[in-house]
Amino acid sequence: MGRRSDHSRAELEALILAEGHRHMAEVGFGRFSAREVAKRIGYAVGTLYNVFGSYDLLIAAINTRTFELWADHLEARLASLSQDRIAALVEGYFSFASENVNLWTAIYDHRFPSEMAMPEQFGLRRGVLTDVVVREVAAVLPVSARDCAPRLARSLVATVHGHCTFALTGSFALLGETAPLDMAIARVKESLAAAGAAMEIDRGTYGGLD
Repeated sequence: MGRRSDHSRAELEALILAEGHRHMAEVGFGRFSAREVAKRIGYAVGTLYNVFGSYDLLIAAINTRTFELWADHLEARLASLSQDRIAALVEGYFSFASENVNLWTAIYDHRFPSEMAMPEQFGLRRGVLTDVVVREVAAVLPVSARDCAPRLARSLVATVHGHCTFALTGSFALLGETAPLDMAIARVKESLAAAGAAMEIDRGTYGGLD
């Protein structure tokens, strides 16, 4: 029937989250099965919902874990760099997505029901990723423009996300574009330069527009 008393609630939450995240990485959101996760850990599927509250909250917890791993991935790439951190940030966005396609797309494939809001704790934990981007954007802006960093960072994330999505789905290939990462770096640097940042844009390498 399942090991219903083998773990404390905290241990069970960690166990479900770890296996759920592993399963999501293997099959993606469209084929994700809470029942399969329960089977793998030896519990009834109802236990997962008792612990997390609902299917949607379980998926949100799994996706939140992905956000945290994504932030760690970016920080690791930035840790030893003193120059061109913006390019490394964009490259880190692309590399995490390409190395974790199922986890990355699950973030955007899942939608909460209209009557359900994102739990505050998940929002705060997911916000760590945005904080990394805001920090790096603010660092290259002149002091007079740093108040604009959060809004600009969100716009740049949208730009990079669009390029990354087109790259991973093959849309850029259909358009004949062979260097979507370089294009994304160029667009980000151009936007930062327009906001007053001292950006060196290699128009040969990064596909800058005349």
